[in-house]
Amino acid sequence: MAAAEPAVPALPGGGAGAGAPSGTVPVLFCFSVFARPSAVPHGAGYELLIQKFLSLYGDQIDMHRKFVVQLFAEEWGQYVDLPKGFAVSERCKVRLVPLQIQLTTLGNLTPSSTVFFCCDMQERFRPAIKYFGDIISVSQRLLQGARILGIPVIVTEQYPKGLGSTVQEIDLTGVKLVLPKTKFSMVLPEVEAALAEIPGVRSVVLFGVETHVCIQQTALELVGRGIEVHIVADATSSRSMMDRMFALERLARTGIIVTTSEAVLLQLVADKDHPKFKEIQNLIKASAPESGLLSKV
Repeated sequence: MAAAEPAVPALPGGGAGAGAPSGTVPVLFCFSVFARPSAVPHGAGYELLIQKFLSLYGDQIDMHRKFVVQLFAEEWGQYVDLPKGFAVSERCKVRLVPLQIQLTTLGNLTPSSTVFFCCDMQERFRPAIKYFGDIISVSQRLLQGARILGIPVIVTEQYPKGLGSTVQEIDLTGVKLVLPKTKFSMVLPEVEAALAEIPGVRSVVLFGVETHVCIQQTALELVGRGIEVHIVADATSSRSMMDRMFALERLARTGIIVTTSEAVLLQLVADKDHPKFKEIQNLIKASAPESGLLSKV
């Protein structure tokens, strides 16, 4: 990982904060949706901060990216680029920010770094959403696969008081969270907190309704937080096929991975010798319904 120290004026320092071992200073290290308190030696500079970020978040940092370290400046009320020659002398908050450079997304999925997001699969949407029965069927497969592989699942329900709960066909046994929402995006404070509790999250597998509203807004928010998003096209739909297909096209152009349920499940096991392969194979013995993806718009 390469990053250069920006040449900006130094900020004033102060005494070591309380609560840290003697000779160290407490520092809050922020990356993506995460924030972890730690401590560094008094006088630590840029290189030691980078090392600490790697020790805290190494399994989540894409080593092919370039980054900049920023310091929260109280006088400005926002983060500023780390001053040249900066040395930690008082309690502070720093973050690691990936530079926005175009890189090809590999799209690798592993169970230990993946979370499933099931979005608003509710009873009142049944008569309105195109191919809703098909995407219920595919969602069932995905949630069964998540249980088999031990993948955390987060479920939201859009205004359930008016739109009803998640459809009965979808088994929510063992899911990490079921949250009501009024915001279209699933990225609620409770969801961000849940992600922060799961070590090593790199990827979200996202499915549900509607493709051009809640799915699209969730995907864009997650990508903005440095999380790779895989949208399961055969488990995602809208009231309008036009809205659905144009949303999938737009999302694919932004670098979000548009895929299928079978591709996701087989990528997660990766090898016929995987101990759970036979169980996953049984889920996909019959092909998933095409849910209108091969029909004319």
